[in-house]
Amino acid sequence: MFRFAKLTFVFILVFTTACDTSQANNSGIQQPQATVPFRVQNFNYEVISAYPHDPGAFTQGLVYHQGFLYESTGLEGKSSLRQVDLATGQVLKKVDVPTPYFAEGLALFNNHFYQLTWQSQKAFVYNFDFGPGFAPVKTFSYSGEGWGLTDDGQSLIMSNGSNQIRFLHPETLQIQRTISVTDNDRPVNMLNELEFIKGEIFANIWLTDRIARIDPASGRVTGWINLAGLLTPEERNRADVLNGIAYDEAGDRLFVTGKLWPKLFQIKLITRRDPVSR
Repeated sequence: MFRFAKLTFVFILVFTTACDTSQANNSGIQQPQATVPFRVQNFNYEVISAYPHDPGAFTQGLVYHQGFLYESTGLEGKSSLRQVDLATGQVLKKVDVPTPYFAEGLALFNNHFYQLTWQSQKAFVYNFDFGPGFAPVKTFSYSGEGWGLTDDGQSLIMSNGSNQIRFLHPETLQIQRTISVTDNDRPVNMLNELEFIKGEIFANIWLTDRIARIDPASGRVTGWINLAGLLTPEERNRADVLNGIAYDEAGDRLFVTGKLWPKLFQIKLITRRDPVSR
């Protein structure tokens, strides 16, 4: 399965909810309220602003840290780890990942970048201040494919294209536990890029314009974010799928991108009260 076109637009998402706005933060991202019966929340969006982004970047992983984006790009012979200026989209520094590796998800944990590969069953670990040469300080092996990667402050969290999410020990990448992601008891497959935000896992669903919000304890989907229509038809013809989520905790901003997308967007999420239909 060739996962061409992980688009390269980035979106800053600011969420609003139907909760009491006096208690909401800047983004409005809050834990889903317990209801009986349980109802999955549905989110639309409003575009706030747009920024440039490298249209040649096949985005597989995205991290925001202290004013910069860090991006893992894929495709064999074109894979990289790069630092990107948020405002201009300029690549400030880059490590080229050699053939035959197809780079995938990215996480920043304990001042080190962890980068997955798709089918090579190998992860690379880099120092935070990585240089231009390919010089990982450590490598790990794992079984199966590597897709998305994030962390919850204690464990690395990894997807593999199925509905399974693994929690890994950050020092050994040994599996600590696994959850199965479901929506109304039905498996949600094609989980791709991941980001851990305020106690939830946000996951791109490959080949769609949707992001799932997932309870990390049960694997249950708590909400769906519909990002259809962010690209014009002309832009869509030259780009690939939505992929890449990063969160600025200090500024309470959520960034979203896609493979080969030319722009970066700031958007505001709008909560709908109706349950999501699938």
